[in-house]
Amino acid sequence: MRAIWTGSIGFGLVNIPVKMFSAVQASELNLDMLDKKDHANIKFQRVNANSGKVVPYENIVKGYKMDDQYVVLTDDDFAKASAEKSKVIEIDQFVDIKVIDSMFYETPYYLEPDKSGVRPYALLRDALKKSGKAGLGTYVMRTKQSLGLIKVINDVLVLQKIRFAEEIRKPDELNIPDSSTKPAELKMALALIDQLTGKFEIEKYKDTYTEQLMKLIKAKSKGKKFTAPAMRVVHSKSKDLMAQLKESLETKTRKAS
Repeated sequence: MRAIWTGSIGFGLVNIPVKMFSAVQASELNLDMLDKKDHANIKFQRVNANSGKVVPYENIVKGYKMDDQYVVLTDDDFAKASAEKSKVIEIDQFVDIKVIDSMFYETPYYLEPDKSGVRPYALLRDALKKSGKAGLGTYVMRTKQSLGLIKVINDVLVLQKIRFAEEIRKPDELNIPDSSTKPAELKMALALIDQLTGKFEIEKYKDTYTEQLMKLIKAKSKGKKFTAPAMRVVHSKSKDLMAQLKESLETKTRKAS
């Protein structure tokens, strides 16, 4: 793996030099965009809106429009805005992971200690494991300030990027029904949930769509036909909610026996 960021973790007065690595990878196929006529690759170009000419990457700068004029920013400007934050993941406080709603979670990153940070890295890791808490703090990467949790997964410190509160939309505009639930229906629904409850084993869930798509691609490359699996959509014959719940429980029981 290649490090995508280098800096340090600020843990009180302790400084832990670390490298950051992406902890996830895409499972979907990397498909190219082609011209329908001759299957030539489609290329995207950065074009000057005034002249229509292609602009080389090295000639492109970033700017912010203010009073109908652009203020151009350089790499030095971004660094000067917060030189410390651009190199330090500063832990502001420690929190119980359980109180953080999963809606706030974004991308996870692995953190690896530099040679001089091995001992403090191990100390923070072991302290987090013992306390059951995570470090909450801010950092800057790619000119954007982010909020993150530092937690332990399999003896590795993981930086879990989380969203700021203002990034979560309020559901005020949604049309949510206010109908009351019948006690009998609730009891039946809880029984169905209990029947379907099992151990969380993420390994048994696979990206089967990508797998099927790859089979189709291989078949087409050999001039073979690919037969799509028949869709099996099972609906209850009854429109009554209670009857549907009973049928669901009975169906699950029959499968288990």
